[in-house]
Amino acid sequence: MSHAYLIFHLNLAFSSIPTEARPEVICKCYWPLLELIRKTKVPVGIELTGWTLNQIVEIDPEWVDCFRGMLRSGQCELIGSGWSQIIGPLVPYQVNVRNQALGLDAYRQLLDIEPNIALVNEMAYSTGLVDVYAVAGYRGIIMDRDNVRLALGLEHSPLSTMPTHAQGCGEVSLPVLWSDSILFQRLQRVVHGDIPFTEYTSYIKHRIEQGERMLPIYCNDAEIFDYRPGRFAAESRLHTEGEWLRFERVLKQLQSECELNWLSPSEALSRQIGDAEKKTSRLTSIIQPVPVKKQAKYNINRWAVSGRDDLWLNTVCHQLWQAMQKSGEDSSECWREVCELWASDLRTHITDLRWQETLDRIVRLKLKWSLADSVPREHRKPQKISESVLIENDEEGIFLTINTPALKLVLNKRRGMTIHTLAFKSQGFAALIGTLSQGYFQTIELGADFYSGGVLIEIPSQHARLTDLEWVNPQVQQFGSELSISAVIAFDQGKLRKTILVDTVTEKVRLRYEFDDYERPLGSVRVGKVTLLPEAFTGDLTIESVNGGAGKELFCLNQNVDYGKAASVLVSSSSALACSDGRVSIYDDMGNGVELEWHPAVSAAIVMLQHVHTYGAHLTRLWFSLSELDDTSRRGGRLLPFEFDIKPLKKD
Repeated sequence: MSHAYLIFHLNLAFSSIPTEARPEVICKCYWPLLELIRKTKVPVGIELTGWTLNQIVEIDPEWVDCFRGMLRSGQCELIGSGWSQIIGPLVPYQVNVRNQALGLDAYRQLLDIEPNIALVNEMAYSTGLVDVYAVAGYRGIIMDRDNVRLALGLEHSPLSTMPTHAQGCGEVSLPVLWSDSILFQRLQRVVHGDIPFTEYTSYIKHRIEQGERMLPIYCNDAEIFDYRPGRFAAESRLHTEGEWLRFERVLKQLQSECELNWLSPSEALSRQIGDAEKKTSRLTSIIQPVPVKKQAKYNINRWAVSGRDDLWLNTVCHQLWQAMQKSGEDSSECWREVCELWASDLRTHITDLRWQETLDRIVRLKLKWSLADSVPREHRKPQKISESVLIENDEEGIFLTINTPALKLVLNKRRGMTIHTLAFKSQGFAALIGTLSQGYFQTIELGADFYSGGVLIEIPSQHARLTDLEWVNPQVQQFGSELSISAVIAFDQGKLRKTILVDTVTEKVRLRYEFDDYERPLGSVRVGKVTLLPEAFTGDLTIESVNGGAGKELFCLNQNVDYGKAASVLVSSSSALACSDGRVSIYDDMGNGVELEWHPAVSAAIVMLQHVHTYGAHLTRLWFSLSELDDTSRRGGRLLPFEFDIKPLKKD
């Protein structure tokens, strides 16, 4: 006999649901869900945030009373979520921890119960989140397995090979109950009437015949049955039969034809652990550093640099959180406001009215914390260039060389001040990053110049591909201990002000990109491309970053990846490193490498990677994205200035 379980996600903050429609959602979706449980006697898991629970109390307290009673009688199970539905890998560890604590407080106060299992918000997972859930006291987590299988190279292996426990950044691990994107999408389709019952039940029988003994039949939204959230211009019509009634028919048909044994999520997790040998593993890899549910078009960049204005919104959230920390304020009310502004639904298909309410709320909080709308451009008086700095131009006027006691930097004036080579004293002045000229690689697939420090803007609707690879005559000045090399490059849409700041004393170079009179385009904006020089590295490369947790996550570059490769014609990228603390390092087997560092409270950019092995060499590039294109993208928004530091790294 095969076992099965159901988990419904309840979310009144659903991006495209207007505030005034929330009572309708409770009536058409949440009440029928409780009735489904009563009729079928399936011990369903119900996951909702503390915020959603609080909203239901205000709108329809009778529903909460009924839900509480059903929880006490064991008819259903509460699944934890946090106070707000936050994309954990993008958020500082302290915010993630407090978000979970606030959610547990709400469950205790309104339901008099604490959940044992938490569902990873939006199934956007990182290794660091295991530590967050463990600190909160959860005894297990729910995560979608399809992209984890890709991460671990198990997509063609039996499901029995999947880990039973998720390893955190340290010694902590938690058991995992798996969700399945294909299974829940198939059920949605049969309930909506897009596929016949016979096709659906045949598919489930096929899964059972393949040896699957624990089926996550459904683990997704409740608001899509007998209601349409309005995310897309074209959505399927409501089925005339009634979709909750069709859902009931599905469960009864599965029971009669497949003889499933329905378990609560906790029971399913206990049985899953008990029936299999314990296998603990990190659920991420360089292929999928931040696994997310569904297909590749649904990835971490959806909440990082797309939407109406995700880059700006994430940046503001960092600013507000830092201002609150600085003030010493620690009230639950303030923490709830910060967590609510970090909610995933503000970053996707948010309605016009709710977006305006969010903007008004941010204005109010900025006034409260005395935050300026923008950082004024600094005006400093230049001074005489230090005698310890040597500046040279080559005979053809192409390369500009800057030598300091701590580093050597060569810039290509013919290509927009891209970095030809950069070398540091602590690494014996051997250049680690720079330009790989056309012909470096033997394959025509890599038959191009690969620069460092460049900008690439792509706007598909305009068939536009813009770069900064123009001939420039940079202005060189010294301000304090920094040597400034700057130039302005004009595009049709606005101006790019590019500045390279060289510390004349220490081993640090800063690259700054400012977009004057430039509205964020409906496309991708990628800056600061850093190209490694392969001959400077020994053995395998490792990337190190923090992704929403307390500890660093390590990824071995042992496979070809390209996060910037389009997932479809409408989705410009497939993955990214979250780097929630504004740092990423890359180094070889000898510990030799570079560290990139920036301030998310100035610009919360996302980090992308390309790594390709070819004929004994490798092309490895990191860059920052300020904008990506997907189905949530809207015209307008701010193209924030961005700057980051490049420093040498020597790990023991």
